[in-house]
Amino acid sequence: MSKFKEFFSRHKKKLLIGLGIFVALIVVLIVVFLVNRQRLLQYAVTKVIQKVENKYPADLHIGQATFLDLNTVLVTDIGFTPNNGTKLLQVDTVEATVSFRSLFLGRLVFKQFDVASGLVTAVRKDSVDNFSFLLKSKKEKETPEANKPRTNYGTVLNRLIETAFENVPDGVNFRDLGVVFRNNDRVIDMRLPSLTVEDGAILALMTISTDSVTNTMRVNGVIDPDRYLLSAKMYGEEKGGITVPYIQQKFGATMHFDTLSLSITDKEFKNNQLTITGETSAHSLVLNHPKIADEDVFVRDGALKYVITLGDHYYSLDTLSEVRINKAVFYPRATYETRPNRKIGIKIDSPNIEANDLFESMPPGLFDSFQGMKATGSFDYHLNFYVDMAKVDSLTFESDLNAQNLKITDYGAVDLRKLNQEFTHMVYEDGKVVREFKVGPSNPNFVPYNQISDYLKHAILTAEDPRFFSHKGFHEGAFRMSLITNIKEKSFVRGGSTVSMQLVKNAFLTRKKTITRKVEEALIVWLIENQKLVSKQRMYEVYLNIIEWGPNVYGVKEGAEFYFSKHPSQLTLEESLFMASIVPKPKQYRTYFDVYGGLRAYPRYFFRLISGNMAKRGLISESERQSVSPYVNLQGRAGNFVIARPDTTQVTMDTLQLAPIDLLDF
Repeated sequence: MSKFKEFFSRHKKKLLIGLGIFVALIVVLIVVFLVNRQRLLQYAVTKVIQKVENKYPADLHIGQATFLDLNTVLVTDIGFTPNNGTKLLQVDTVEATVSFRSLFLGRLVFKQFDVASGLVTAVRKDSVDNFSFLLKSKKEKETPEANKPRTNYGTVLNRLIETAFENVPDGVNFRDLGVVFRNNDRVIDMRLPSLTVEDGAILALMTISTDSVTNTMRVNGVIDPDRYLLSAKMYGEEKGGITVPYIQQKFGATMHFDTLSLSITDKEFKNNQLTITGETSAHSLVLNHPKIADEDVFVRDGALKYVITLGDHYYSLDTLSEVRINKAVFYPRATYETRPNRKIGIKIDSPNIEANDLFESMPPGLFDSFQGMKATGSFDYHLNFYVDMAKVDSLTFESDLNAQNLKITDYGAVDLRKLNQEFTHMVYEDGKVVREFKVGPSNPNFVPYNQISDYLKHAILTAEDPRFFSHKGFHEGAFRMSLITNIKEKSFVRGGSTVSMQLVKNAFLTRKKTITRKVEEALIVWLIENQKLVSKQRMYEVYLNIIEWGPNVYGVKEGAEFYFSKHPSQLTLEESLFMASIVPKPKQYRTYFDVYGGLRAYPRYFFRLISGNMAKRGLISESERQSVSPYVNLQGRAGNFVIARPDTTQVTMDTLQLAPIDLLDF
């Protein structure tokens, strides 16, 4: 310290002179800046215009830019118009705090924004628009499609996220802004009366109109550019919440909710792959789509915690992701690879879910059979699906629902034990009841199990579900074979339903083909089979007494009389094989015969295959198999409706509507 004092006292005069010179230079620079700041501002504006117009085939117009005080700039009459196109952007005024340093560098970097009266108008007419030019520069040449490099969507999205976050000003105040998108005859109009961002807090009021839907909503959120954090919550200003536009026209669905939350909590870009972490949730979500369910689907609370990875040929929903539907929680994982071959993988795991929590979490409209059901115990579920499209035969499918100490205490809306006693069966077509009848002794057409021909019982099970009496409602091998066949044929040509599943579909559910009906069907089958609510023999008895056998022909007695004027106990082997062959498509029996009244190639092949399998299983003798005739005599009313045409049938294994289990058993 003494040395410093000695040095300062010795050079005091020189130090003061130097400090004075430095202060004088600063003052001179400030004066020079103040005198020339307008010129620097104009230079920066010119540079911005040149840069934009060199990059894009468009005209950027800035009417005037002036300083209002030391570092506040007012810019008026901003317009951005593509060459030979409709004006894309028009803003009346922008008042902003500008960085001194950026002015000296010929750039405009703003710290605070106050934007008033702006309009973005995006227009597309057929294949012509006024905005796609932003995706490529003016100097960029068209590259032949075959030579274009594959798009790495992870890289693209990472660039967009970083650009957006890096350019977030310290403060934003938007007033009276609008965005209009005209796509041929369709218009989406968004109005933003106010949007403020202050110290990371976001507040906004917006109105979106499209088709016949208008939503007015509040948006609250936070943004932290340094941490790549964005969180926003949207909720409706009016009763009824927010209706999601566009999906009615695009997908034929309607959706609305009270509150929707979206967030990005982290991102990482490594090895050309982008990983995004975040969460989305909805409260009081209502969805309606005829392919999903027959009526409105209501989800009180739903949430998705996601970890998504995107690369140049790889996309995944990672293991840390979580789906919550009310009280039920699941952990999904999905992968999709595009090179060198398409590969799809899906895994779903659940922790132990209390039985009541699971039943209470099932959304009304999706699983109506379980509404009001109560039970003790718990469930857990595991699914593993994987397919390499170049090796479809190696497809993996494993599905396992387990229960611990499960006991149903209240069956709620639907008593799954109803099959044990006489009940009224309703037949649905196109969602409407076309017929109803009693299934039990009070119906003269009801036939007890032991009064049905063994030939018929064995033929149907051999074709539809050979392991019915040993499995618990499902056969993974059969379902896996169905998936393989359908993927190869690129269409639904073979189902994997067991007799248990067909029975539940007919006895408990409407015939509408919705996504969730199959899940509901599987859950009912699981409960009936695993809780042993109904015996196997009774299930098969009911099945034979309610399935369709022809036009308005239901139950085995009506079927036997319609085709052969016989009681089901009197059916021969050939007659039983014929009735088994029409189970998948009972209304098409008329096309089974040629102009001479003989069976066509398809039923003849069915007779040989099924009788052979029955003999291998010991259900008929070898002599009975060898004596099977490729001819049946329709003595009942059905014979009057046969269409006699030449036989041009080409029969292959895929033509047959058989359970894939047949191929596994023999």
